[in-house]
Amino acid sequence: MPTKSIPTEKKLQGLSNEERNLYFEILRTTLAMFHDDYVYEETKVKTNVHELLFETTGKTEISKGWKELFPQSSTKKKEDDSLPILSEQERVQAQINIAEGMTTPPKPYTEGQLINMMKTCGKVIDNEEEMEILKEVEGIGTEATRSGIIETIKKHGYITVTKNTVSITKKGIVLCEAIEGNLLSSPAMTAKWESYLKKIGNGEGSPKFFIESVTKFIEKLLVETPKQMGETKIEVKPIATCPACKKGKIIARKSYYVCTEQENGCKQTFPGMLLGKKLTETNVRDLCTKRRTNIIKGFKSKNKKKFNAILTFKNEKIEFEFLNKQS
Repeated sequence: MPTKSIPTEKKLQGLSNEERNLYFEILRTTLAMFHDDYVYEETKVKTNVHELLFETTGKTEISKGWKELFPQSSTKKKEDDSLPILSEQERVQAQINIAEGMTTPPKPYTEGQLINMMKTCGKVIDNEEEMEILKEVEGIGTEATRSGIIETIKKHGYITVTKNTVSITKKGIVLCEAIEGNLLSSPAMTAKWESYLKKIGNGEGSPKFFIESVTKFIEKLLVETPKQMGETKIEVKPIATCPACKKGKIIARKSYYVCTEQENGCKQTFPGMLLGKKLTETNVRDLCTKRRTNIIKGFKSKNKKKFNAILTFKNEKIEFEFLNKQS
């Protein structure tokens, strides 16, 4: 923060460019805290195109306020965020283009990222109460135990770490398949246990009941898991020949469709769910053989608006084809 010592013009001239820039940045930031508010008017417009809503946001500056202290860099092009004058229910002409691109697979986790995910796992919970509990206890494990949990998983051969990059082993995949879909694989279990442990701490819960409940849960897992693993080993019938590599077969997994040549480099997959609609084996077969499906009803846009469309398969990607409607 600035001190009471005010530099003279000569003193400022004696500073290097970096020192002078740093001084004025601190000065402006401090003064901005006591300046007027930056005031702008924001307008949001929703445009309905064949029952799909597109949202546009425009800003009109009313008062610069504290932003007066931060003149825009001459190297930055000023963007006009204002919208033209519009009226409600006005009919407009729409031109829709599909932006094509290649998605990239997510990067492998590092050990540090795994620890952070354990700490913030409450973000993936839908139940608000459980989310708050996980936020309060800071997720799975503690600062002192999270590294130990990862070391235990490494020790048992479920993951390997090479140059700080974490990879799952075949043994680890078997473990994931064994616990998928039950409470053991959900951060919600930690929330439920922590919630009851808090009750015990407040004298409202029974330690004996808690231990008995955990025992029953483990016994249930020991009975159900072998059955579940037996089901995962059932041979899956192929749906169609892979349209990408022409060698493998497309088969169904629990949440998506994949080519049997995946281990040999084929990256062709199909989602199990697309915009809130489950893709059936018939849909995937049609995409592979006919390159298009029949009309599918019940897709949901980001605005929760339902719409119908035909799926087409072009350049190894799924695209939407909308039925022409009379304006």
